[in-house]
Amino acid sequence: MELTEVMRTAFSAREFTDQPVTDEVLYRLMEVARFAPNGGNRQGWQVVIVRDRATQETLACAGEPGARRYAAQRAAGEGPWNSVAPPSISAEAIAATPVPAGLVQPLIDAPVLLVVCVDLSVVASTDQHLDRVGIISGASIYPFAWNLLLAARNEGLGGTITTIAISDEPALKRTLDIPDHVAVCALIPLGYPKRRITKLRREPVETFTHLGRWGGGSLTASR
Repeated sequence: MELTEVMRTAFSAREFTDQPVTDEVLYRLMEVARFAPNGGNRQGWQVVIVRDRATQETLACAGEPGARRYAAQRAAGEGPWNSVAPPSISAEAIAATPVPAGLVQPLIDAPVLLVVCVDLSVVASTDQHLDRVGIISGASIYPFAWNLLLAARNEGLGGTITTIAISDEPALKRTLDIPDHVAVCALIPLGYPKRRITKLRREPVETFTHLGRWGGGSLTASR
């Protein structure tokens, strides 16, 4: 596929056929994804490839409390899991919220689940002393995760980056024997999609660009 077509049609796939994803296909995806940009070319990514359904169920179960909070906050009109405003709803209300199947079931149903991790001992976290949640380390891992999904789209596969289960990262690390200095960054359910979306909805460029300073006007298309 042409690059821009891949970029404009790589949708979030969460429902998959029973067709297996072979090691040969996975190797091709990894072979392309490894050229992702990363800080200092230290290549801190590691990927645990999970095909055992019982293990996938265990990993999905770890995400259920996070999924409940996500759904409860959405229902209350809040931005789920944002690091600025704490939830206004009670822990009891969150616990009573049903788990949305769409947030956890893909982890179980996918023919293969990729657990993308990063070695924190080799990536720079230049925001580690700031008074906010750290995000900078993601610059050295999420381009790799997205490369995986772009390569998958080119192969006719689909998937999505999920993070709900990482709200209980200790459970994930116990299940997969992940060492302490490694962080779980994404769980990517991957497979051949049951349906394909060819037109994605995104906000136009004018809504998120700022010329010169925040609020300084938007970038517009040349006429």
